[in-house]
Amino acid sequence: MALTTQIAERFRLQHRKWSPTSRAFTFKMEDLYNFKVAVTLEEAKALREVKENVKKQNKVWWLWEANRGPEWYAAPGMSCFSEISLVNLSECIELKKLVRKGVPVELRPKVWIAVSGAAKKSSTVPESYYADLCSAIEGRDTPATLQIDQDLARTFPSHPWLDTPAGHAALRRVLVAYSFRDSQVGYCQGMNYVAALLLLVMKNEEAAFWMLAVLLENILVKDCYSDDLTGCHVEQRVFKDLLEKHCPRLAMHLDDIGFDVSLVMTEWFLCLFSKSLPTETVMRVWDILFNEGTRILFRIALAIFKIQEDSLLSNITVGEVLKSCQETARTMYDPDKLLKVAFDGFDVMTTHSLTNQRLKHQEDVMEELENRIQKLNALRSPKELVPRQD
Repeated sequence: MALTTQIAERFRLQHRKWSPTSRAFTFKMEDLYNFKVAVTLEEAKALREVKENVKKQNKVWWLWEANRGPEWYAAPGMSCFSEISLVNLSECIELKKLVRKGVPVELRPKVWIAVSGAAKKSSTVPESYYADLCSAIEGRDTPATLQIDQDLARTFPSHPWLDTPAGHAALRRVLVAYSFRDSQVGYCQGMNYVAALLLLVMKNEEAAFWMLAVLLENILVKDCYSDDLTGCHVEQRVFKDLLEKHCPRLAMHLDDIGFDVSLVMTEWFLCLFSKSLPTETVMRVWDILFNEGTRILFRIALAIFKIQEDSLLSNITVGEVLKSCQETARTMYDPDKLLKVAFDGFDVMTTHSLTNQRLKHQEDVMEELENRIQKLNALRSPKELVPRQD
C-alpha cells in the first residue's frame, strides 16, 4: 500500500478519484524524452524498474569510456556495418553486447552517428553542406514541402518541444532538406515521426539530417519510402513468411479470420515503431538498428506477435486482433522483456537470408503494383475514354 501511494504521489496523479487497489486507474507521467504517457500503477512500476536498469547500464558504458578512452566505439571497424578485423574483434563483440543492453541517453548522439556510418557519410561533403542546402531551398515550394507543412502539427502533438514553432521549424528544415537531397524519395508520411525522434535524440539539426540520410540510403531497404512504397510491401511479405515459419498456428489463424499483417506492419516499418512502442523501448530498438541493421525490425515485430500469441488465437475478428496488437505495443514499457523474446525466441536471421527473401518477393510486388495502376487507369472517367467527335 505504501509503495503504490509513494509512486502515485511521485508522478503527480491527475485524477480526482483514486484507489491504490484500482487496476483501471491511470495517471500521467513524463518519460525520458519528455513525452507524457498515461500509465497504470503496474506500468508505472515497470517504468521505474526500467529507469533503474538504465542507470545500471549507464555505469557499464562510462566504465568502458574510462578504460578505453572517449568515443572508443567510433574507431574504424567497430560497427557491424564495417569490415571487422581481428585486431578489434573482441571490442566489436563487446560493443554489440553493450548496444543491445541499451546506450545511455547522454551517449546516444555520439554512438549512433559513429556506428551507423552517418559521420563517415557527412565527411564526404563540405562542412557547410547542410547549411548551404537549407539556404538554397529556402522559400521553394514543391509537392513534398506542401505535404511536410501539413504534417508538422500532426507529428507528436503536445510534446513540449516538438509541438512548438521552434520544433516545427527544425523538423521542417530537416525534412525539406532531405527531400531536395533525394528528389526521387522526396517525402513520405512516416518520415516525419522518424526525423522528429532523431531531432530529440541528436539535439542537433545537422546530425539528425545525416542520421536520416544514412537510414534511408544505407540501412533500410531500397524504395521503402518511394511513392508506391515498393520496399515496404516487400518487407511485409518477408515478415509474413517469417511469421508462418516461427508462429505457424497464429499465422494460419490470422489468415482464417482475414487479418492482413499490413494493417500493423505498414505503420511499424514506415515509422520504425516510433508511433507504436513507448519512447525508451523505441530507442532501444533503434540502438540496435543503427548498429546491426534491419533484422531487428523483423525480430521486434515477431516478438510483439509472439508475446500475445495465446490471446490472439482467441480473437475471432480483425478488429480484435488489431486492437490487441496496438495495445500490446503501446504498453511494452519493458524493453528488456521485448528484446529477450526478439533474440531468444527465434532462429538465426542473417542479412543474406533476408536479402534472398526480398528478391523472391520483389518481382511479385512490382507485378501487383503494375496491375493496380492498370486497374486505376481502366476506371478513368467515361469522358476520357470516349473518342472526340468533331
